[in-house]
Amino acid sequence: MTSLPSSPASVRIDAWLWAVRAYKTRSAATAACRAGHIRLNGSPAKASATLVTGDTVTVRMSGYERILEVRRLINKRVGAEPASHCFTDHTPPRPVAPALGLPQRDRGAGRPTKKDRREMERLRGSA
Repeated sequence: MTSLPSSPASVRIDAWLWAVRAYKTRSAATAACRAGHIRLNGSPAKASATLVTGDTVTVRMSGYERILEVRRLINKRVGAEPASHCFTDHTPPRPVAPALGLPQRDRGAGRPTKKDRREMERLRGSA
């Protein structure tokens, strides 16, 4: 394990999310808290909420939720590898989108012909 700064007594949730690289900037983490995208132990969290080891932080991102358990408190941003030692990720795997049976044209084949277009519409059931 690479060197991490000493563990502080308390850390704001927005600073911790920024330090473990869940958000690119601290202001983005603060905005996510204000928007209600961050939950601390199941309840909505303000940016100033303090974390303790063992807390569960749920981060709602585009299309899915990350569930992070706090293993270590840090308030300074560190590299990706040391940051990964500060939390346990309990995020369930994302479901794979079902492949639609839509026809795919070869790249560079140009625009579909009228016959191709009618065939695609027939497959979609729109004509």
